[in-house]
Amino acid sequence: MLMSPSEGTVKRPEPSNTGVKPEEQLRKLLESVGHIAEERSVPRLIELIRDMAKAVLIADRCSVWVLDWEYDEFYTVASEGVDKVRIPSQSGLLGLALAQGKPILIADAATDARFDPASDKRTGYRTRSVMVMPFQDKDGEPLGCFQVTNKLSAGGVFNEADLELLGLVASYAGKALEAAMLDYEAEHTQRELILKLGEVCESRSKDTGQHVRRVAEYSYVLAKQIGMPLADAELLKTVSPMHDVGKVSIPDSILNKPGKLSDEDFALMKLHTDVGHDIFKNSKGRVMSSAAVVAWQHHEKWNGQGYPRGIAGEQIHIFARITAVADVFDALASERVYKRAWDIDKVVKLFEEERGKHFDPKLVDALMACLPEILEIREQLNDPPGFF
Repeated sequence: MLMSPSEGTVKRPEPSNTGVKPEEQLRKLLESVGHIAEERSVPRLIELIRDMAKAVLIADRCSVWVLDWEYDEFYTVASEGVDKVRIPSQSGLLGLALAQGKPILIADAATDARFDPASDKRTGYRTRSVMVMPFQDKDGEPLGCFQVTNKLSAGGVFNEADLELLGLVASYAGKALEAAMLDYEAEHTQRELILKLGEVCESRSKDTGQHVRRVAEYSYVLAKQIGMPLADAELLKTVSPMHDVGKVSIPDSILNKPGKLSDEDFALMKLHTDVGHDIFKNSKGRVMSSAAVVAWQHHEKWNGQGYPRGIAGEQIHIFARITAVADVFDALASERVYKRAWDIDKVVKLFEEERGKHFDPKLVDALMACLPEILEIREQLNDPPGFF
């Protein structure tokens, strides 16, 4: 079991030769903790933890190495001056710290036999002083190591007070990372379930072909076009295929009926939005709750004339507004058992006419701006000849 020097009573760091008071170091630590506590993305969390360690220790570089027990390797997830690589878990100072179960402090790398200068020779970087600190989960199982290089001070040397402070950072990092990884595993499971449900829905309807895959890709492109953060765009790409999941409740006689639906049939078809929402609504996870919104609201219209609730404008979630554009574009531009595919010029004309009516104006503009990319995706995911 790896033991952190921060376990038990945490001693107040003594002033070091940096000229930075302990109060200032602790202030930086507390500021970072607030941001880290709110972060749920594992890669971003590790970056924040790395930056916290670097700032608090006044270090030139800080890298976080995570253990992959399946392959018995360390891999970099937040590094500076190091390519994102994998190395055996027995390698160098990281392997030594792991094997000994305790941190390593090297005041002068040039005279310490434990330091291998090969990396410096390869990169041209000069390591003067270095610390390696293992961090672990709540049960004491190792998760990885910090490697902090070169103190940015007149002496450029880490000391025992710095090691103590890095131990405090590592202790907190282990707990935060473990919690985030559990959230990540739960979300990953939800994403897999979403994809399986999409496949089931797609296989049940005879006339959709690759519709849900195209909607997912169109939604992703549109989200990026309007400047949506990449993580949100990727989430939308995952959940947009679920817009019609509620159709599992619609009889085959209606779902695959050629020609126009009767008023009675259409009233029943519209219920799929509520059914889709009900499937996911009780989930607390970000993926499932987003899928619930998309399934419920993708038939709402910008002018309030849609269904099931008749909400309008920005009352409609942006995920649903984007999915609506992607869904209608693909439905019009694709062949169905009851119609031929529209010419793209005709599709474009309809979206221009429905700008500010059915569709969010800025999303129609985004569609026009990225139309070449949309058409390229359509070609790549086109249904095979004779599918219908």
